[in-house]
Amino acid sequence: EAVRRNPYTLILMDEIEKAHPDVFNLMLQLLDDGQLTDAQGRTVNFKNTMIIMTSNLGAQSIEKGGLSFGFEVETVDSTTARYRRIQSQVTDRLKEFFRPEFLNRLDDVIVFSQLTRGEVGQIADLQLHQVTSRMLEEHGITFNVTSAFKEHLITQGYDPSYGARPLRRAIARLVEDQLAEAVLGGDIQPGESVVLDLDDDLQVVVQPQKQDVLVDAIA
Repeated sequence: EAVRRNPYTLILMDEIEKAHPDVFNLMLQLLDDGQLTDAQGRTVNFKNTMIIMTSNLGAQSIEKGGLSFGFEVETVDSTTARYRRIQSQVTDRLKEFFRPEFLNRLDDVIVFSQLTRGEVGQIADLQLHQVTSRMLEEHGITFNVTSAFKEHLITQGYDPSYGARPLRRAIARLVEDQLAEAVLGGDIQPGESVVLDLDDDLQVVVQPQKQDVLVDAIA
């Protein structure tokens, strides 16, 4: 119904391998003809619709980095070779699971590599910026974090198997909960600027912003 009303639509089908077999039968018609007929006999045009399907098939190959035998020095060429091994292993896994007529109807299959620590850091910056904006709007408070705190946050929020998914929980626990407790306890007043840091036991410390405290500024 949504596509019939708005044919210029993006459809995301997450973990497509878990779909019922009937869904794949519908997808064959959809990907072949660019249209579907609903239960009421109405034809729905999907020719202006983009369909993205995600899958975890081959995730173990990605997690292991397409392991090869022997020691491999990290270079641009070796990184490219490793990606091609992963791509080949994932493609083989897709061929084992999906019917050929389904795979042949896909325009492209994109294999994503694991996130690097630097990329997780960029995601952390984006999410910290969202928290900063919300704290400023709701409480009139601004905050920054030290480099040590940010590194700790990335470590706590990154998992090789799940990528950056745990990062949101880490920010809620290490940033939002700590700031909320400081606000409720009266340790932070509207208009103040604070810094999140770590003590020697890796416990979060919320302290007033001082000129001599080096911070990792949140854009």
